[in-house]
Formats: sequence, structure tokens, C-alpha cells
Amino acid sequence: MMKTQQLIDLEKEYLAPNYKPLDVVLERGEGAWVYDVEGNKYLDFLSAYSALNQGYVHPRVLKTFVKQAKKCTLTSRAFRNDQLPHFAKELCELTGYEMMLPMNSGAEAVETALKSARLWGEKVKGVPKDRSHIIACRHNFHGRTIAIISFSTDEEYREGFGPFSPGFTVIPYDNANALERAITPDTVAFIVEPIQGEAGIVIPKAGYLKKVREICDRRNVLFIADEIQSGLGRTGRLFASDWEGVRADLVCLGKALSAGFYPVSAVVGSKAILSLYKPGQHGSTFGGNPLACAVAREALAVIREEKLVERSAKLGDYMAEKLAELKSPLVKEIRGRGLWFGIELKPEAGGARKYCEALMAEGLLCKETHIHTIRLAPPLVIEKKDINWALKKIFKVLRPKQ
Repeated sequence: MMKTQQLIDLEKEYLAPNYKPLDVVLERGEGAWVYDVEGNKYLDFLSAYSALNQGYVHPRVLKTFVKQAKKCTLTSRAFRNDQLPHFAKELCELTGYEMMLPMNSGAEAVETALKSARLWGEKVKGVPKDRSHIIACRHNFHGRTIAIISFSTDEEYREGFGPFSPGFTVIPYDNANALERAITPDTVAFIVEPIQGEAGIVIPKAGYLKKVREICDRRNVLFIADEIQSGLGRTGRLFASDWEGVRADLVCLGKALSAGFYPVSAVVGSKAILSLYKPGQHGSTFGGNPLACAVAREALAVIREEKLVERSAKLGDYMAEKLAELKSPLVKEIRGRGLWFGIELKPEAGGARKYCEALMAEGLLCKETHIHTIRLAPPLVIEKKDINWALKKIFKVLRPKQ
């Protein structure tokens, strides 16, 4: 068996360098724990950017995956399959929306929501052809397609990839007045993360989302919530927008929708929006395939039946209480909701990367975001004793030796 450095060298030779992962080579995982190729054990505090809310290789989802893989994996949407109707019904019933459109990756879900809004804008709102305008927020992360990076404010995602797509305006996050001012007669939608994940777990002020909902209703603009990272229990609610009792017109879902077994994403919304599509206007060869649908159905069942939303809320409150005791000259602010936290370090700390590397050496895996923030997002199946173990490592690394 190849060792860690051999595998890293092989990867560097043949793989495009579009990521900068920590130098740990994982081989297997179970629950919240993973093992590298040399047998070292780590506690995962990233959950594949919240794709593993149900933990690694959940036995129920694995059983469903294997069973369906033996029967039929792909039909394309040229034919119907026996899993997609059930998946559509169960996802709509869980989320309370009337209709869904299945895709594969989170970025595809966002693209689907943007296209849906533009279609609604022309067909229902009456925006002139090719004039639809969409508003997004600074420091957003909705994916890395050309259209999506066209309204990103992170130069790392944009540099070298122009020209960019027109039709987007970017405003400050957590600023409802800026939204009001940016809306024009051609505005069809506002897309927002209820909690900004890649920006460092940035939580808006109380009332922001309610104000956004009121503005969108009054100005006849669709409210699109990107819940790909924040949804399906991560924040202690099914959706992060549920914290304010707000319902978006369209919701983008992905990541934990498949419990980490297979790329599955979807947009849920009303029939008044999603029924506007005609055959051929939008689609995906793999979107809605029977393997994906069977896996997603079981992943949703695990969230419901194992009460992972409630578990995230309870353990998140406990973790927040303990993290509040972290008194360190390195820490600027700790933000969090449910089992999703950002520890923002002061600039003089020298960046979050070296602390993530130090935590890895202690057996805890997490990842830096936006230079100065350590992101913490353990699987929702994590045990309280494992949280306590992780907190000891975090306190050890972030409290400088006296």
C-alpha cells in the first residue's frame, strides 16, 4: 500500500491544483471518525462542507445504495424510473413545497434556481426578453460556474475567468435597505445564503430575512434561499431561514441530500414557478436517476427518523456554551448556529491555516475559510463525548502556552 507522501506526490503530478487540502490522505470513515492510509484516526469537524450530516457511510443509506445499485443506476430522463416520483413526493412533503426539480451538484441547483427565476420573470412578471436582473450579496458563495462567479466578490474565484455574465447586481449582506434600493422593474430575484458559510459562518441580524421577505413580496421579486450548506439540519432547524419563520420562493438543496454517497441536488418551490418549464428547456442526464433518488430518499429518512435536526440544535447549544469559555488573545469572534461554527482569528494570529494543521496533528480535522476563520461543522450524528474531546484539542491549540 502506498504511504501518505507517495499518494500526495502522485496527486501533485497528475491532478490539476485547484484545491489546497490538508496533507492527510483518508481511506475510510465511520460516523464522525475517519482513518488515513497509515491507520491514524481523526475526528472530522468539516463533514465534507456539510455533505455528511448523516456521518460517514451511514449503514441505512449504504444498504439502500447497494440494493439500488444492483437493480438500476441510470435511466436518464428519456425514460421514467420507479424512484424519482417517490423522491419528489417525499422531498416536497418534508420541506412543505409543491414541486421540485432534481439535479446533481449544488452549483447546478443554483443555476436551476437562477434559470427558474428568469423564466418566471419573462412569463409571469412580464420582464422584457433578455432583461431579467438578479441581485446577490457580497462575500456570497453559490458555486463556481461562469454565471455564478459573475456575481462573486471573491477575486480568487474570478481571476482569469472573464468575461462575466451580465444581469447581476451585488449588494452588501445583511442590509435590507440596500436590497430595496437595488430593485428595478426588471429585477426577478434576490438570491441569498440565510447564513453565509464560506464567508466564515456569518449570521445576519435578527429580522433581516423577514425584511427581505417583505420587500420581495411588495416589489414582486422572487426570494431564493441557498440552503445547500445551511439546510437539512445543519443549523438546528431544517432550513436556516426557519430561524426567522421565513419561507423563500425557491430553495436550493444539495450536499447532505445524499448523505455523502452520491451527488444529489434539487430546487424546491411552488408550482407557479417550477411548472413553467417545458420539455427540453432544462435538464441533466444524471439528474433524478434511480440510484440518486433511492439514496436521497434514505438520507432524508435518516434525518427525520434519527431526529438529526433536533440533535443539531441540542448539541449545538452545548458546543456554543463551551466555546464561549474559550478565552484566547488569538480569537476575534466566535459565531455559530446549530452544529456550525466559525472561529475568526485576529490578523496578528497569522491566518487560520496553521491552526488547522496543528489541530490535524492533534487528531481533529477542520478547514480554514477566508484566511482568518476556522470552520467547525461535525456530522450531526456526533456523540457528546466526541465533542468534548474535540473542544479540548481546540482549547489546547488556540490557547498559547504561558
